[in-house]
Amino acid sequence: MPIQEFSGAAMQSGHPTPSANSYTLAELVGNIAQTDGDYSTHIPGLMIYRRSRVTDPMPCIYGLGLGVTVQGGKRVMLGEEIFDYAPGQSLVTSLDLPVVSYVTRASSAQPFLGMGLALDARVITQCAAEMNFSTPLKASTSLAMSVVTLDEGLLDAITRLVRLQDEPQLIPLVAPLIQQEIIVRLLNGEHGPALRQLMTAGSPGQQIAKLIAWLKQHYTEDIAMDDLADKAHMSPSTFRQHFRAVAGMSPLQYLKHLRLQDARQLMLNEDIDASSAALRVGYESASQFSREYTRLFGAPPLRDIKRVRLAT
Repeated sequence: MPIQEFSGAAMQSGHPTPSANSYTLAELVGNIAQTDGDYSTHIPGLMIYRRSRVTDPMPCIYGLGLGVTVQGGKRVMLGEEIFDYAPGQSLVTSLDLPVVSYVTRASSAQPFLGMGLALDARVITQCAAEMNFSTPLKASTSLAMSVVTLDEGLLDAITRLVRLQDEPQLIPLVAPLIQQEIIVRLLNGEHGPALRQLMTAGSPGQQIAKLIAWLKQHYTEDIAMDDLADKAHMSPSTFRQHFRAVAGMSPLQYLKHLRLQDARQLMLNEDIDASSAALRVGYESASQFSREYTRLFGAPPLRDIKRVRLAT
């Protein structure tokens, strides 16, 4: 498994050169993902990814979790924000966000290798309540996505978690301990403020997080934006401001993304036509659905579904 990405070239390109632990992580991930694809593991919430070529931009939903680029490069776009993360860097999403992501650096000789770990909101809340933080949270809300360089402690914990795949008999007892350690290290590091603001009772960030959780359950309904503001206990203008600050887009854009993503999955998984999918997710106008679908996915529904099926 080539691991040239973890060489001095990374420093020359402006990215930090990872430590010897990175070589170990690259080997572990490469041994799991020996061909292109998405790999689930014996460890709950841990996924491994490999791509031998760059990919097209793909709209999708990123949930609460940690992503790490082990080799190659990846770009994630959230609204107007662009996040590039390279080997030795991590991306944390602190609530469900509609993004566009794609692999930007990959080849047969040096494929993209990455991993994703779902995080448990209850464990984050429990850990945050027991920790003493040196800096108080700022009153303002911040984007629920961040990219930072992995520190040695976090990298070591991630490596130990992936290595645990080779000891399945220990996973039920040891994996939760390492996952809790990872959460503590995230809270204590540069990702901490974004995670903490969504777990702090009564904060604007938590109000938006609760509202987004409600939206995920009710997005097929006829929803007035002012009603959403009432649910968040904010004025309409304050609500829109905080929502955009956390989610990177307006509440209406977020709602559209949820509906269109779900419609796409319905057409792929249940083999229904575009008009039926549009009605299922809350659209009254099939033409409006087709226009907004094409704007998001780059092709009309029928053509996009054919393209996705051919690609898979």
